[in-house]
Amino acid sequence: MTTRLYHLFTDGASTGNPGQAGIGAVVYTNDGRKVRETGREIGRATNNVAEYTALIAGLTEVLALGGRRVKCFLDSELVVRQLNGSYRVRDTQLRVLNSLVRHVMTLFESTEFHHVPRTENREADRLASSAARGKRR
Repeated sequence: MTTRLYHLFTDGASTGNPGQAGIGAVVYTNDGRKVRETGREIGRATNNVAEYTALIAGLTEVLALGGRRVKCFLDSELVVRQLNGSYRVRDTQLRVLNSLVRHVMTLFESTEFHHVPRTENREADRLASSAARGKRR
């Protein structure tokens, strides 16, 4: 039996850099059905920290659904390139978050990371931006 493939869209937002930050994550089945979404404040953080935090939260949601295969879509080119190995992680805080993502990846059969334009990440962006402004979802 093939394990179900999930598509995960995540985004982080910060009202300053650093500033009040929020995250958003939306999980879809491979056939495009939305099965879960989450958005929440994470306190004061940089946008890149929020991006990583959103990804970790989203991967956790996929695991909670029993998912073991996931394609992740982020509008953060930096995070995608760091996870795909084409960029080094220089920032100490991002290095810790990158390591955490890599640890969570071991719980999956397969993970992929893809950069998408912000226009293709609207729902996660909306959740993250709303949370950064202190509006709960």
